Amino acid sequence: MNQPALFDLSGQTALITGSSRGIGKAIAHRMAEHGANVIVSSRKSDACEAAVAEINAAVGREAAVSIPANIADKASLEALVARTIERFGQIDALVCNAASNPYFGPMAGITDDQFNKILQNNIMANHWLVNMVAPAMRARKAGSITIISSLGGLKGSTVIGAYCVSKAADMQLARNLACEFGPDNVRVNCIAPGLIKTDFAKALWDDPEILKSATRTAPLQRIGQPDEIAGMAVLLASPAGAFITGQSIPIDGGVSIS
Repeated sequence: MNQPALFDLSGQTALITGSSRGIGKAIAHRMAEHGANVIVSSRKSDACEAAVAEINAAVGREAAVSIPANIADKASLEALVARTIERFGQIDALVCNAASNPYFGPMAGITDDQFNKILQNNIMANHWLVNMVAPAMRARKAGSITIISSLGGLKGSTVIGAYCVSKAADMQLARNLACEFGPDNVRVNCIAPGLIKTDFAKALWDDPEILKSATRTAPLQRIGQPDEIAGMAVLLASPAGAFITGQSIPIDGGVSIS
């Protein structure tokens, strides 16, 4: 099916981390649907292969390719980028979606190892990937980088505080990079999802009290689905997003305004 040119990703290659499930997989699926070739990447190769098979069956072409990688390992990310370029020639859109949150509770109880893992995987890994991918984008004067942050980066929390710190840092990372890369026509943005029904966020939506609190004041009175984040990722990588950079865009059913 021909897509309107405004959201057309034909000819683009999109590298999406953490894309074997949840929000990442939904983004890979929708980007492939809009014409892009997509790299599905997470630590487990069997999960990546399953997502690739699902996406390719849905879009009716060999749009998705599996390249597993561990975001905590710089050499693994370097190999991910190199294999993507070897396969498709270049990376047009980078989506930094993979993240970690090994701790649930007040910040007084978090161990140094847990805090370090959150900062490493949610900030440093994005910094690494951007620095691996951006130079070629800047040389071509074209490219988009999208970091999946969180509404938590804009709010305080008594149970996922360290995660929120990391997501606020991602927003500032996007602002800094947007200023640096803007003269070369490379755009950098964050998407800030509210509570989404993913395995990653199950500790939140699976708790009836937290779920009630999260939806009580929400204008849409529900939590989101992974696919409801994917459209913004498509927009930011497409001609429709050509004048958007340095932004952190909440997609939260209205929670942040109510």
